[in-house]
Amino acid sequence: MELKLHKSICFFDLETTGINVSKDRIVEISILKVNPNQSKESKTWKVNPQIPIPKESSLIHGIYDKDVENAPIFKEIAPQILEMIKDSDLAGYNSNRFDIPLLAEELLRNDFEFDIKKHRPIDVQVIFHKMEPRTLAAAYKFYCDSDLENAHSASADTLATYEVLKAQVEKYDAVENDMKFLHEFTTQNKNADLAGFVGLDKEGDEIFNFGKHKGKKLKEIFKSDQGYYSWLMHADFPLYSKKIFTRTKLKSVL
Repeated sequence: MELKLHKSICFFDLETTGINVSKDRIVEISILKVNPNQSKESKTWKVNPQIPIPKESSLIHGIYDKDVENAPIFKEIAPQILEMIKDSDLAGYNSNRFDIPLLAEELLRNDFEFDIKKHRPIDVQVIFHKMEPRTLAAAYKFYCDSDLENAHSASADTLATYEVLKAQVEKYDAVENDMKFLHEFTTQNKNADLAGFVGLDKEGDEIFNFGKHKGKKLKEIFKSDQGYYSWLMHADFPLYSKKIFTRTKLKSVL
């Protein structure tokens, strides 16, 4: 079973300093690109996060400060990452909730543009949790009948995610071998941003998913409460969310 691809798809996994999308940094990124002709290319980078790696994080992924002290910083490898993922869909394990938002944050923080509308995100974990709620290691054992060696290694997890998705497509008649279907099937919430602070209503307008204006349209609040936009931009929100705030703010004054 091979995936039916009309464009390339990049499976990727991040190892990081922690799980805070706004504040934590990437220490390793691995990308496996699968092309429509089924050819593959892969690349793994260690990354100097420019902040100390907490011991509890190092105990999980095995990457310590000494391992990345001579590695490139993210800004130096960002052009290679963007070149590899351009014109491609993005797939990962729990990627809609963590890996994609954190990758976007790192890119925007370093003045590189990122627009999720150019990539259809496919989250293999969502398919697994809808069908067989387990961990990635259990998913690999269940679908591929193999033990996942070197779990929490970005390279091993990336390859395992790719193999699991192929097995899922083969196993379930209800899971179509089509990237548009897989994107829609694994998208649990319709949000305008990546962190889920901005939702979309039935009309497709951006609405707040939090705070005193929860459920209200951004464009209406930005007109009636002009100080709220300023507060949002100075508060500790992810850069991609702030990008959506600003885009909607600009549309509201047109």
